[in-house]
Amino acid sequence: MDFGFSEEQEMLRDAAKRFLADNCPPKFVRQMMADPTAHDAAFWKKLVELGWPGLLIPESYGGQGGSFLDMTVIVEEAGKVLVPGPLFTSAMLAAPLLIEGGSDEQKKDLLPRMAKGEFIGTVAIAEASGRFDAEGVQLKAAKSGKEYTITGEKFFVPDAHVANGIAVAVRTGGSGEKGITILAVPTTAKGLTITQLKTVDMTRRLCHVKFDNVKTSELIGKEGEGWPILRRTLDIATAGLAAEMVGTAQRALDMSVEYAKTRVQFGKPIGSFQAVKHKCVDMMVAVENARSLTYYACWTVDTKGAEAASAVPMAKAYASDMAKNVTSEAIQVHGGIGFTWEHDMHLYHRRALAGEANFGNAPVHRETVAKSLLG
Repeated sequence: MDFGFSEEQEMLRDAAKRFLADNCPPKFVRQMMADPTAHDAAFWKKLVELGWPGLLIPESYGGQGGSFLDMTVIVEEAGKVLVPGPLFTSAMLAAPLLIEGGSDEQKKDLLPRMAKGEFIGTVAIAEASGRFDAEGVQLKAAKSGKEYTITGEKFFVPDAHVANGIAVAVRTGGSGEKGITILAVPTTAKGLTITQLKTVDMTRRLCHVKFDNVKTSELIGKEGEGWPILRRTLDIATAGLAAEMVGTAQRALDMSVEYAKTRVQFGKPIGSFQAVKHKCVDMMVAVENARSLTYYACWTVDTKGAEAASAVPMAKAYASDMAKNVTSEAIQVHGGIGFTWEHDMHLYHRRALAGEANFGNAPVHRETVAKSLLG
């Protein structure tokens, strides 16, 4: 397949690269790691001015009306500089879910506010099992009249601590893909407790959310028919995460090659030694293979093709292993300095490890691909 981004998309890539170089240096990323929320209001305002949180939101709702391939370009560049905060969560999870399953009234109310950066949403799917499939949704909601009551827990909810609302996947009946309902819960709801988790990558926070008789009557989509909405949202987020991991690994590779050219040992640049050359070439091949798989997956998501069912998990599985291994090898290329806190390479490895675990790790997605091939 002859695939290439359009001239406009390449221009978008260049603009994103310039903006991020100026506004998201490693010093800022480290500041966000140490920040209580990893969410900087001034940086968020700049992202809103660029239109990134609302890129996938239709123009009729105040967004940019961009395609998923436009977003692919941006998240790949964002991965190269480890953009902190809730951009990914708001733009790639909350907005797509509302676009896919929200009522006209919900869209008119929330999407313009999301595009303006005034409303940050998140999605709560995983529970103690850490699964992101339909069987993993076991949190029950009891219905009385039009009101639902939720008691239980959700784990690994991205950016819930800075969100204004949470779309919660609950089970209202049935098993598997049947009987899953999406309930909208404001983060100010009585009985809701949000606790940040200590994770390997503190530039992007995950939270534990506890529900103690939390009541809501707000549904996204229809009762018992939430899984198709979540499936489409997860396809978008998972393909986007794979693109981000490609960017992260590419930056780690670029840093390694640059270091190998300038670091001198025994009177020669270390890049002249065969062992280092081979390591860098293996890293490059892995990145390029992941890029090809990911671009194809993003194309299937953009066109809503049936191939997305296998292309997305294939890209995520490969990109997960690739990013983890390439960033680890990049530390090796840098030698002793690569292991220090002062060097930035561990930041890339941390992001790669977090990305690998998010939305299901490589073995989970390989199993999905195997099942789709077996029919």
